[in-house]
Amino acid sequence: MRKNTLEIAKALISRQSVTPEDAGCQALIRDLLGKENFSFESMDFHDTQNLWAIERKQKKHSTNGSESFAEQPVFMFAGHTDVVPPGSIDKWQTNPFEPTIKDGILYGRGAADMKGSLAAMVSATNRFIDDFPIHEGRIAFLITSDEEGPFINGTIRVVDELIKRKQTVEYALVGEPSSSAQLGDVIKIGRRGSLTGWLKIHGVQGHVAYPHLADNAIHTAAYFMQEVTDIEWDQGNQYFPPTSFQITNIKAGEAGNIIPGEIDIEFNFRYSTEYTADQLKNKLQSFIDKHCENSELEWKLNGEPFITSSSELIDATTKAIHQVCGLETSPETTGGTSDGRFIAKMGAQIVELGPINKTIHQVNECVDLEELTKLEEIYYQILINILASEK
Repeated sequence: MRKNTLEIAKALISRQSVTPEDAGCQALIRDLLGKENFSFESMDFHDTQNLWAIERKQKKHSTNGSESFAEQPVFMFAGHTDVVPPGSIDKWQTNPFEPTIKDGILYGRGAADMKGSLAAMVSATNRFIDDFPIHEGRIAFLITSDEEGPFINGTIRVVDELIKRKQTVEYALVGEPSSSAQLGDVIKIGRRGSLTGWLKIHGVQGHVAYPHLADNAIHTAAYFMQEVTDIEWDQGNQYFPPTSFQITNIKAGEAGNIIPGEIDIEFNFRYSTEYTADQLKNKLQSFIDKHCENSELEWKLNGEPFITSSSELIDATTKAIHQVCGLETSPETTGGTSDGRFIAKMGAQIVELGPINKTIHQVNECVDLEELTKLEEIYYQILINILASEK
């Protein structure tokens, strides 16, 4: 007998899968989907467990009696089984790894981010296959245990391997908690790029009483920081807000009577498709060259911006949300990064849709049971809108 969404969510929450641990969540998903319908591959890298599952080929009978196999399009559910640490257990109303229902609300770490979504994906998929055993294309799952961590051995590695195999994915639905005030009010159709930099500016250390013998690195940095925080990098576009530059950490100085000879500045760009990472690097370098005679700079590209501006998947998703929730959704690109940035390399249409994000990463993380049921129904309707032969 198939498990329902609530049963699956509770089973997942009860597994203490603090990143990068999976704690048996992917094995549970594999069992629930069933080898009769899916082929499975564990694609583990170092400390990270990844599951690639794809629906087995379906025989389709034509009117003339011939047989063919429906392989395309591939509709992929993507998500993660790892969760952030629960923090201070004594601040929780319930044990974070003992799923508890109070007044129609399911509490537990991962309830909203994103074990509730995973549960809804699995139950919607099983229901769809039962109701539409012959349908267009195939359903796939890409599940990682490295989304909340350093994201170096999870989805990014699986995607690279799938691209090498020439595995195509036409549609990808990521279960990140996108909703704001009510389920389905917001979907993510893209994300800003994220670029982090570490700048070390060198001066000359000296005694504060003899400034003519020193070169204060903080003073040098001040002119640089003033200019780069005052400029308007761009005005954004119809899909993205303006590029944001934020200084996130500064370290300098050793004692009150020493002029600092070095300063370390950490900063981050959240940027739109108006820029590439290289263009931002070059533009920032011009300001460094202007103000800093002696410096060192390191970069880390966390993800390029991506956008699904208009597509069949967006149409199918907005239609399903209206069918189930009776509201018009707002397609947005706000918020942090997600694994969608890696999946975008496959050329897939991408939409992120999940529970309300109000309690994610917080004490007493939770999801409304009624909304969890509706989420499963939305996923089911999306599958119908995309893959059902009789839509």
